[in-house]
Amino acid sequence: MNLTIREYRPEDLADVLSAWESGSRIAHPFLTEQFLDQERHNIPNLYLPNAETWVAEGNGQVVGFIALIDNEVGAIFVKSEFHHLGVGRALMDKAQALRGALEVEVFRENQLGRKFYSSYGFEFMAETVHEPTGNALLRLKFSPR
Repeated sequence: MNLTIREYRPEDLADVLSAWESGSRIAHPFLTEQFLDQERHNIPNLYLPNAETWVAEGNGQVVGFIALIDNEVGAIFVKSEFHHLGVGRALMDKAQALRGALEVEVFRENQLGRKFYSSYGFEFMAETVHEPTGNALLRLKFSPR
């Protein structure tokens, strides 16, 4: 697949939401529909306007995205049919090239995300509770070598 990382454009919204939905269903089966509905509303209205967002475009379609707030990875999602093709790594490489050191929060139950972050080189910093859901959150940090 010919992959390009480029800045998010408003016309990418449907694909970004599709990547988020697809990835969330796999990585976050423990989240309630009510919470997911709220997040679906928050993405275009709260998160995207306040983040620097990059999309991965493969073969003419947006297949994933990463949203950055300073050096924090606010979100990284890849459509499920494009998992294990290097899309997530390419997005994280872009974020790392832009920011250097990175931090992220990931649900402790999100095995897929934790495996990805670990393979990229993120290391554990702290554990807290995600107030809206009551789920444990892990704070991870990536430091360039």
